[in-house]
Amino acid sequence: MSDPSTALPSDPRRLPHTGGRPRVVIIGGGPGGYEAALTAARHGAETLLVEERGIGGAAVLTDVVPSKTLIATAEVLDQVAGSQQLGIRDADTGAAPTAHTLNVDLAAVNQRVRELAAAQSVDIRTSLQEAGVQILEGRGRLDGPDRIEVLDPTGMRIAQHEAEVILLAVGARPRELDSAPCDGQRILNWTQLYALDCLPEHLIVVGSGVTGAEFASAYRALGSEVTLVSSREKVLPGSDADAADVLEDAFARRGVTVRPRSRAATARRSEEGVVVTLTSCEEIAGSHVLMALGGIPWTEDLGLWTAGVRVKDSGHIETDRVSRTSVRGIYAAGDCTGVYPLASVAAMQGRIAMHHALGDAVSPLISTQVSSAIFTSPEIAVVGVSEQDVLDGVVGGDVMVLGLDTNPRAKMQGITEGFVKLIVRPGSHTVIGAVVVAPRASELILPYTLAVAHRLTAEQVAGTFTVYPSLTGSLAEVARQRVLDSES
Repeated sequence: MSDPSTALPSDPRRLPHTGGRPRVVIIGGGPGGYEAALTAARHGAETLLVEERGIGGAAVLTDVVPSKTLIATAEVLDQVAGSQQLGIRDADTGAAPTAHTLNVDLAAVNQRVRELAAAQSVDIRTSLQEAGVQILEGRGRLDGPDRIEVLDPTGMRIAQHEAEVILLAVGARPRELDSAPCDGQRILNWTQLYALDCLPEHLIVVGSGVTGAEFASAYRALGSEVTLVSSREKVLPGSDADAADVLEDAFARRGVTVRPRSRAATARRSEEGVVVTLTSCEEIAGSHVLMALGGIPWTEDLGLWTAGVRVKDSGHIETDRVSRTSVRGIYAAGDCTGVYPLASVAAMQGRIAMHHALGDAVSPLISTQVSSAIFTSPEIAVVGVSEQDVLDGVVGGDVMVLGLDTNPRAKMQGITEGFVKLIVRPGSHTVIGAVVVAPRASELILPYTLAVAHRLTAEQVAGTFTVYPSLTGSLAEVARQRVLDSES
């Protein structure tokens, strides 16, 4: 796997300059695909986008947009449950609000989820059409190194197109256990949750990664009993350990049952719901089970072998940092590459691919500048190197942590959990990593992402004005710790 710096015009795999409009064909209409299509069209390329499951892809139709819309409802209920100390009382009874004060009409919630996803898909389609992108419905696959074919649902070829540039952005599908096939009714993957009309009485979530943690947090706030089956010692394996501890404490306070060091062997329907059998032979009964076991790239029948595109053992397409595959003129973006399962990364990969292919100077994807968030309660957002990298000696760094319990705005809003963590290089104090655990951490991480991307120092962050009172005040305050330490 190559790792190029900014591409040069002499790059032998770059699109040669021709007198006519280059043709770009993109397979997949998710963030990687539609952002690439918009970029190519705006550069004057003749652009064709092939999509079989709907414009916007899984991110818009079955994953990111739906899940975060559901979580938005859960956040409101979570705020009500935590508003007792703010003096809010029931107008009729005078009782303090609790998690059971309000009920959820899940049918209405999921209808809103589906409507918003569909509307977002329409908006993206309109943007593509206005940019001059031709959209073709069907399943696209490679038919050699410079040609694709489009198949209908029966597998019959309905079109064939040649192209100077091809981008593969086919995404991934939920991983399932052979011993627990999802039926869309009681045994569910994350794409099937939005067909439910009634709130699960007891939702068993198998998998404690990002997806599992988000849905466990959301459904507990909505009112379901939740059991989270985790094969690891802690939830969110690979994430910041302090952030995982905060989330586990939050789960405990909210009544989420976490089963650490447990692995699901099977799941089956029962008369009253489902039964999940662990590898220890213990059984957990519930009304529904969500299998949150990660994703599998949609690359099995993509015709990669016809073009000689290399893939990893996992089925992911090999790419370099400007989204090139092993074949000249063929690029890949999004979850099918296995780089990061993030819509923002897919979109950036798609844009980078088109800029590179169409002759622009382009900066490669830099993993340490990628910010990401976990939409639990509280949210967790990270960017750059981790504290574990520092502890393992991968990089040198100083780590500063500041709890939100000292923040005046947090006190006003009744926020009792969370922190900000800043990691800087020794000596230069350049910001190289950060963690924010707080409500709206996904929004608060941006200043630190800018600091990492532009190599700002802790002194520069500390010297930037913040609004008083605000949660962002803690972003500057923790940086000020480094300044004070260096002056003492």
